[in-house]
Amino acid sequence: MRMPRDSSGTGTDPPVAAVMDHETGIIELTVNGQWDRGLGYTAYRTAQKCLAEHPAGLALDLLNLHDPRSASAPLWMTVAAQGGRLHPPVPVVACLPPTARLAGRLDRIGAGRHLSMFSTVGLARTAITSHRPTTSQVRLQLPPVPASVANARQIVGAACTEWGMTALLPRARLVVSELVTNAVVHVGSPIDVVISHRGTLRRAASRGATSLHLAVYDHDPRMPPPSGNGKGLRLVTVASQAWGVLPTRVGKVVWAILRETGGPGELSG
Repeated sequence: MRMPRDSSGTGTDPPVAAVMDHETGIIELTVNGQWDRGLGYTAYRTAQKCLAEHPAGLALDLLNLHDPRSASAPLWMTVAAQGGRLHPPVPVVACLPPTARLAGRLDRIGAGRHLSMFSTVGLARTAITSHRPTTSQVRLQLPPVPASVANARQIVGAACTEWGMTALLPRARLVVSELVTNAVVHVGSPIDVVISHRGTLRRAASRGATSLHLAVYDHDPRMPPPSGNGKGLRLVTVASQAWGVLPTRVGKVVWAILRETGGPGELSG
């Protein structure tokens, strides 16, 4: 999801970049350089892709954004409001110097109610992790061998049963099989699989919960084709409501969201 532009940016850093934090599930969206219409368009499109992933939180790193007229303020408020309307809500926080004019304008237009501001990304990350609601989650580390596919399918099946999401079992097993198979065949690095329940937990005889989030992390920064080329990713597109890919600090994560209701096949990253 890195989207470089030639007209702005600081040094060799891309003007807009989104990176998933492996440990917390928080996306850090960095916006650098001189604010203008083109940079705003790219930043907004990237933020939409980040929210589509339904992360644990979204930290807007605006520390190196040059916006003397505070023209970007409405965009950050919009992104925060969109995160708050998701179910469950995605907390959105901003990182920027407290003396910046942008910080002052955000404060004047009521950002404190929707968009918390911090002076460093570390403080923002801590705030998100300390206040977010507990999410049921299963993590497993797998070697890059074919047997890992069966292990991932077994764990996904157990998680769906435990969380009362048996209606999702066939699709969940299919999606995790394809994601892990791709990592085994095309990457060959250790694999981390994170299975998360998002929404209100309803177990056993109750009706299933809101959504199931599957994420497969590897150590290869190369991105799969965004159009879903290849049989495996086409199956993921059909079986899930949304899927996408994000860089991490050591490679990438390919994710998919499955819901018991709603149409499949939304490509989000």
